[in-house]
Amino acid sequence: MESRSSNMEWREMPYDSWTESHVSSWLKCIGIKEMYIKKLEEEEVTGPVLTTLQREFLSTTIGMKSGQIEHLLKKRDELLKSEQHKIKNKIDLCDKGRDDKKETLLVLGQEPKLCSQEPCDRAETGNNKTTSTETDLSYCDYRKFDQYEKECRYVKHNVLPPETGIENMIIPCHEYKSLETAHKLESKKLQTKVASEVLRFACACMNMRANGTIHFGIMDKVRGTHKHGEIIGIPVKNQEDFVDALDYIEKCFKDSKQQCDARSCIKNPRFIEVLDKESTEKTWVIEYDVVPKASIVKNKIYYVGIPKFSEKDNKVKCEEKVPYHRVGANTPRIPENDFVHFIQGLTEKDQLREEAESSSNQTTMDLGEDQERKLTILLTCGETRMDSSLFYIIVTNKFQPEHLDSISFLGPMNLFCVFDFDPDSKTSGLCGRYKKQKAVNLHFLDNYANDSRLGTTDFINSLQLFERTSWIFCNGRNDFPSGEQTCDEKTWIKTRKKKLKKAVSLICNDILPKRSFVVLFLLMSDVEQPLVETFHEFYAEMNGHDCLAVISESRENYKKWSSLAQVSCHTSTLKEISIVEMPLSHVDATVQSIQLSKNKPTRTLPVLNGGLCFLKSVEEAMLDSLEIISVDQCDDTKLEIMSECEIQQIDTYFYRGGKIDWKNFWLADKHKCEGIIKRDAYTQATTVLEKIVHRSNAIRPVESVNIYHHPGSGGSTVARHILWSWRKKVRCAVVKQCKEITTVCEHAVGLREHGEKDKNNCLPVLLLLEDRNADYIDDLRRELGNVIVTKKISRSVLCFILLICNRSNDPERICRASSSQTVAVTHKLSAAEKPLFSKKRKQLELQFQPNFILTFVLMSEEFKPSYIEDFVKNILDKIDHSSLITRLIRFVALLNSYVEDSYISVSHCEACLGIATHVDKTRYHAFVNHLNDEARLIFIHFKEDSTHISSIRVIHPKVAKEILTQLSVNLPQSDIAMDLINDKVLINHRFDRDEFLKFIRALFVRRHKRSRGDPKDTTFSPLIEHVSTRRGGVQKAVDLMKAAYLSLGKDAYVAQQLARLFYTNLRFEEALEWAEEAKSLLPFDTFVLDTLGQVYKRWFYHLYDTLEEKEPSPERGIEIISTALKAIAAFRASEKTPKKETVSLNSSYYGEADVGCRLLKFLSGVDVFSNNTGKSELRQYLLTDYIPAEVKTPWQRFHQQLKGLQKSLWHALECISEDLTYFQTDISEEDEELDARDPEQVYNPREWLTRKSAVYAGFFCVIPDESDQAAESNSADMAGPAEKVSPFQRQMKTYMLGGGNVTAILSLLYDKNPQRAGKKLETIIGMYPENLKWNDLDQTEIANFIFCQIALNCTLPGSSKLLSLQKLQDLSKRFIKKGRNMSSASALFLLSLLFWPETSDELSSAGTQILLSAINELQRLFDQKSQHVSLRKSKIVTHFFLAKARGLNKIVHRSAIEKHVNGTLSERKLKWLGGEVWKTKEVVQLLKRVEGWTENGSLFVKGGTRDSKIRVLPRYSASLPNGNENVTFYLGFSFDGVLASDIQVME
Repeated sequence: MESRSSNMEWREMPYDSWTESHVSSWLKCIGIKEMYIKKLEEEEVTGPVLTTLQREFLSTTIGMKSGQIEHLLKKRDELLKSEQHKIKNKIDLCDKGRDDKKETLLVLGQEPKLCSQEPCDRAETGNNKTTSTETDLSYCDYRKFDQYEKECRYVKHNVLPPETGIENMIIPCHEYKSLETAHKLESKKLQTKVASEVLRFACACMNMRANGTIHFGIMDKVRGTHKHGEIIGIPVKNQEDFVDALDYIEKCFKDSKQQCDARSCIKNPRFIEVLDKESTEKTWVIEYDVVPKASIVKNKIYYVGIPKFSEKDNKVKCEEKVPYHRVGANTPRIPENDFVHFIQGLTEKDQLREEAESSSNQTTMDLGEDQERKLTILLTCGETRMDSSLFYIIVTNKFQPEHLDSISFLGPMNLFCVFDFDPDSKTSGLCGRYKKQKAVNLHFLDNYANDSRLGTTDFINSLQLFERTSWIFCNGRNDFPSGEQTCDEKTWIKTRKKKLKKAVSLICNDILPKRSFVVLFLLMSDVEQPLVETFHEFYAEMNGHDCLAVISESRENYKKWSSLAQVSCHTSTLKEISIVEMPLSHVDATVQSIQLSKNKPTRTLPVLNGGLCFLKSVEEAMLDSLEIISVDQCDDTKLEIMSECEIQQIDTYFYRGGKIDWKNFWLADKHKCEGIIKRDAYTQATTVLEKIVHRSNAIRPVESVNIYHHPGSGGSTVARHILWSWRKKVRCAVVKQCKEITTVCEHAVGLREHGEKDKNNCLPVLLLLEDRNADYIDDLRRELGNVIVTKKISRSVLCFILLICNRSNDPERICRASSSQTVAVTHKLSAAEKPLFSKKRKQLELQFQPNFILTFVLMSEEFKPSYIEDFVKNILDKIDHSSLITRLIRFVALLNSYVEDSYISVSHCEACLGIATHVDKTRYHAFVNHLNDEARLIFIHFKEDSTHISSIRVIHPKVAKEILTQLSVNLPQSDIAMDLINDKVLINHRFDRDEFLKFIRALFVRRHKRSRGDPKDTTFSPLIEHVSTRRGGVQKAVDLMKAAYLSLGKDAYVAQQLARLFYTNLRFEEALEWAEEAKSLLPFDTFVLDTLGQVYKRWFYHLYDTLEEKEPSPERGIEIISTALKAIAAFRASEKTPKKETVSLNSSYYGEADVGCRLLKFLSGVDVFSNNTGKSELRQYLLTDYIPAEVKTPWQRFHQQLKGLQKSLWHALECISEDLTYFQTDISEEDEELDARDPEQVYNPREWLTRKSAVYAGFFCVIPDESDQAAESNSADMAGPAEKVSPFQRQMKTYMLGGGNVTAILSLLYDKNPQRAGKKLETIIGMYPENLKWNDLDQTEIANFIFCQIALNCTLPGSSKLLSLQKLQDLSKRFIKKGRNMSSASALFLLSLLFWPETSDELSSAGTQILLSAINELQRLFDQKSQHVSLRKSKIVTHFFLAKARGLNKIVHRSAIEKHVNGTLSERKLKWLGGEVWKTKEVVQLLKRVEGWTENGSLFVKGGTRDSKIRVLPRYSASLPNGNENVTFYLGFSFDGVLASDIQVME
């Protein structure tokens, strides 16, 4: 079995890895006789030994006949030549490039090790482990013969070639002695032992006229785990012992003449250090060279007596002096019977020696290698050009001043980071010089420790990796007082080696994909160990030397480097990846010649006067949240060196469905490829832009143009086409994803003002925002507006234009509903577009096959479903459904169909397909070569913008959906998703894991929302909804969600969605289990706790709705009441938790109110309370201590809770009302996924509150008809004489009429029929006692009454029910409390509203005190409320504004202003945000401008007394002018205080 195995293996292995059995198999294959094969195996002829076999050995030792010898040596030489040919062609193989690789699989192994002196002829084994197995051995070379090499070192456990005999007099023979035990001998004995070996070997070499070296510290036989020739090294206590051993020459050689010759021929010992990673003890190999020059040894034969130490006499004795010679690798004495024959042969040996010396002395012309070509291949991984497809990592030490003038080639390189060991690099080295060209971030190794345990994406963002080059000072900075300090080598190894290891591991395994970067070592000064340690770490993390390169101007530096680096990498391999003695100036010129981009330190921007200004690269890097499109965009590309093929690739990539690049436009302008079609939307948007830009006075300083487009319809291309066309007229930039709004704003302002002196006379900036939500856009617009005000730029100056490009499934609908500044891009072509596409398609089909421009073909066919269906069907007909590639297609199609912008990294794909990183020396097998033709058509490669990761997706979303539809005929989507989520290799794949899991989570959690442009609203993720609707699908959906929960590491939100899925399908016990599971993971999360309440709520609803009895007994109601009360308890627990940063409204109050109202309805239907007097008895039971006998025992557990039901319901409704008075009702996209409320509660909470308040009050209100309908009726019939109604009944009746809380009252002001709203308010006011006996009214009722008075004045100003402002002020004084009892927010709001003076002179000192106190308390209350909430000011509602009129008429509601703001919803929103509202004629006539002043960054108005002042909050803090100024503004009233809008400096 073993021989058969070795017979198969030897063909696949490099021969220098062959064992004896492998050699035997090869010998059988070439036809050598079995008897000789056995003898060779007995003599331990391995692969390396095979390379050195000589005729003499085969003849004398093995006994082979001449014919067999000739045949074996001929075949052996052919084997050597074939391997040599492979080595020589290695660079040629690289030339074909990374993307043109064959699918040959070579097992990692050693290259041939030929017995020459030059280290370049050795190659690495591919494995440098120090174990003793045959395949793990690493072979190495000898020190150069008879030469002193200061930086020569050996590596422990490496193996030297076998001992050799005489070859050609000059090439030395070698003999090994381990001294494994002998090195421990005392000095005298050790000298004797060494002398005996050296003198015997030297005598033989001198007699043979052959050079030779005897090595001590090398295994001379196989012993234990050690191999023959293995370097073990020996500790040397005293080097003199090895030098003094040569003193035995005089005692042991025959006569003084011979002794003198021996001294001339035997060289002094060389001590070569042995490197050992596992030991700190220094060990050495000691070598003696023997050089028997013809002039010394001619016509002589030498005799030596071997010295032996006599233990008996305790002295050294010399044996008989006899001649020695070399026979193969042995040194026997010359036999007496051969002596005469040997003497006769000396003349021939002398002649051969003289000839050999003569020929070796002739200088041969060294043609050398093509360093330029080698450098190109090393830096481009086999390409002919250097572009932006690869990242570069530089590792370097101190640069000399003359070298700093030759670093221009670094500018266009895509430098990811620099490991710099020069502590003065910033002040006088490479860093300081490079910083003049490019921006860098300065780091230490500590910065890469990631002590905060950030995820990969967050870590990348924290260090701004990919934004700017990270310059890592590996040995401190002399110019920096803090951070890591400079230290010596030994201290560095102790303290920083681990940090370096972590940094290298992080970069290689988590941040940069394999094969996406080259590590370049620049050895610019004396090499120290830390630099070599960096090489070891990269070599280990990158699994070898591929994508590593070394440049050293100095050979001495390189020698030291290679001797230290060989611990990891064989010296011959180091030579392959090294450029030595090439001046840096030549390197600079060579690299620049292959770079596709010129090193341009500046770009140009347009200026207002029609000229241009320069933008330096360093300045541009400071604006890193923007991708700036310059006037000379792409002009740094060297068109002259771009091949037709490269141009065609750029073109094809776009027409296959790739994102358009600026080079597409640039090449089209240069007429190097076809022009880009200008869609109708391009023309329409350009027209809009022309109108905006060419207005003499801007309507608003921040304008916007919207492009809504079907996914994959070319909307992004249209937007970028606009930027390209406008780059010479205005300043253009794309806002990068994931950038903070304040940063974007700061950079946009910086771009606008760059190179300009007058801030009022600058070109506007056109900013492209892609797929941003409305909140982001509003906040950016507001932030830009604030800056414009702060900088005192005239509002009639156009400063910024936001080009908003968003996906939508119905762009035409949005276009119709939005402003005139919106255009739509759809899959349908207009009549004008069709001929353009048709013509373009014909032109492209002359150049490309239709499959290579597939997306364009689909576009020209208007994405007809039948065309896509046929195309996909044709592809899938040929596909093997059982293959791994088809499985990958399923996964990508599934993700692309359901998750926007999803992709799978190539690294994940390789893991999915089981592709290991096979290395055949300098080349990697490209992932694309593993794909079949169908997959290559379907997939498109791209680099993800934010992570720069090479990824794939399906060429178009519609194609992805059709692929999924057709593939799911054989395998349902639930099975595809289950296969994906259970694929541990994919889920646990370390690289780019964060992004991949984000897509997986979205697949199971993200719901569709029409508000985001999705086709419809969904209750669950579209995948789960799809699976649920199929037969038996609910259980499949459940199984999927459970699998996702585990695969995503027990994700609490997946558990929450699973609970929702269960309760939606009436599986309440399981829903409860999963809601509890989510709670255990996130015990203080509002949404998770709310879901627990929702489970009980739906369970309660289900029990109620499925109840058979119309009038159930108290016993029958126990389970229902218990479930309802559990729901209320769960909602209350959620209400008490600190709110999430994004949440302003706690949704659990809504749940509590829903359940409470429904429970009241159920209780009123229980048989005890269903009769004529039952309603009254139920009220008595709920509101007093009374307990009906029928329910006393059955409901014993519930009495306390049920009796608190009315108060808890009132509290919940009040809390909702209070939230709605503070905040707008918007909800973030993230929260939309988790919110379990009903749609009305989310989108129309004010209407819901009004309705629910009426329902609640209806149960406690005494009226003839107590049905729900009557409860929601707004009739005035229920209003009897106010004096006869109890306070509680009055409260309930006002609640029913819509006057029970502030939100309900204020919502009446939005009634389109003011008369109807006014009558309702009059009815509510009529509920209060006419003689104003207010003692029995609590603070809330007084506040509601005053709000009704103010609202009534806004709707029916002449109503007889109205009180004067003075009376309302007197009434409101009851709110004023002393001590710690703070008034409610509503009361404080009313005090600020009522007591604000019509003029500053009117306010008394008492009034001023009331006003100041109310405003301060209001702001303090707000601060308390918002301490857990990340509030944006835009979310706070301003209810009223101060008008010019007097009395109550000074108070104007927001609705009175909004009716003067015309346009669509989005246009009205823009006018509020842009401040146009304050310029509207009617608003200017209506509102009063208040005078005030700014002081130390705050805004004040004058109080009633001499020194008093009232602080006013600016609506936007940035709108405050700098310095101390007199200002005017419009005053607004909100629940966070009094606010100033449209602040203007008084002239």
